[in-house]
Amino acid sequence: MNKYLEHFRMSAADAVEYTKYFGIFPDDAELRGEEIGDGNINYIFRVIEDKTGKSVVLKQADKFLRSSGRPLDLDRSRIEAEILKLEGEYAPEFVPEIYRYDDIMCVIVMEDISEYKNLRKELIDGKIFEKFAEEISSFLADTLLPTTDLVLDRAEKKDRVKAFINKELCDISECLVFTEPYVNDRDRNIVIPENMEFVKKYLYEDKELHVEAAKLKNNFMNNAQALIHGDLHSGSIFINERGMKVIDPEFSFYGPMGYDIGNVIGNLFFSLVNRKYLMEDGEKKEKFIQWLTETIENIFDMFVVKFHKKYKEIVKDPLYVNEGFENWYLGEILADSVGSAGMEIIRRVVGDSKVMEVTSIEDTEKRVKVERELIQIGIRFVKDRYKIKSGKDLI
Repeated sequence: MNKYLEHFRMSAADAVEYTKYFGIFPDDAELRGEEIGDGNINYIFRVIEDKTGKSVVLKQADKFLRSSGRPLDLDRSRIEAEILKLEGEYAPEFVPEIYRYDDIMCVIVMEDISEYKNLRKELIDGKIFEKFAEEISSFLADTLLPTTDLVLDRAEKKDRVKAFINKELCDISECLVFTEPYVNDRDRNIVIPENMEFVKKYLYEDKELHVEAAKLKNNFMNNAQALIHGDLHSGSIFINERGMKVIDPEFSFYGPMGYDIGNVIGNLFFSLVNRKYLMEDGEKKEKFIQWLTETIENIFDMFVVKFHKKYKEIVKDPLYVNEGFENWYLGEILADSVGSAGMEIIRRVVGDSKVMEVTSIEDTEKRVKVERELIQIGIRFVKDRYKIKSGKDLI
């Protein structure tokens, strides 16, 4: 009997049974399953055959948020599966392979990438990955430009925009990233008492900042430029000394390229500022700070080089094959990248979706300093985004 004709939330035991039923493992395989995810909107399981060492990961979308019980559209799972398949065509070395997608159970069966580690956690431990700037800049150039009107058939692009409309998850970003950090209209911001007056002065009462934030919000909501990941923070990147994998594109939709680029850059500043204040002084700290600083600079500069190279290879429209337009187009992307980095930094400090680089700081005096420095960096990026032309300008 096929019990998978109607959606239900699986357990680890169900995940094992599922892999056998759909032939991912043979019926007589001795398997064990474990839940490995602790996220708020999905359930993630690893199923392992110890005899052969073969393993797969199952990611299931549920109808409700774990924390609040808020209902969510299950179509986000389809979007994630299709995005990973597309990214697998553009940059196969940087995403997990998809083995199966089930649109009833909302299950993605994919490559197990457990040999890779969460970049955010690795950075907070002071780990260095020499190839990261090279790899992430390649991923960005290879997955973003090919999905634009500059490259795709115009009709296909419009069909894709429709197929990847992601109303609920875009609404989360529009509120948590682009609105609430500046006006706290839903009273959901979480600010430590020692920084309340600072936040009020520099975020809530700065009308010039609100104008620039509004421009960035308007661009996010109306610029269907490329098929973006939509949540490309350092927790969505898994890494080791040999390579990198990008996961969790469930926030994906057609939006501005700069939002993905800015998310990558912005999240690296959490590690940079955290380690500046909390890492013990010495040679290890100096090496890490120098490497991460250069990495931030290099991601920006390498993307510029790779964008120009990719542009010349794949853009064929006679009106777009135009150096002046190419430079203008990239300039807008870079400005939006810097502004988006600033918005991401600010929202992770004052909003209700924080990062461990901030929340793990037990020393109140140090946390105050870290938060204030991050907010000031974010404000500079938002206000001065058109003045920042190179990686060194970011630091």
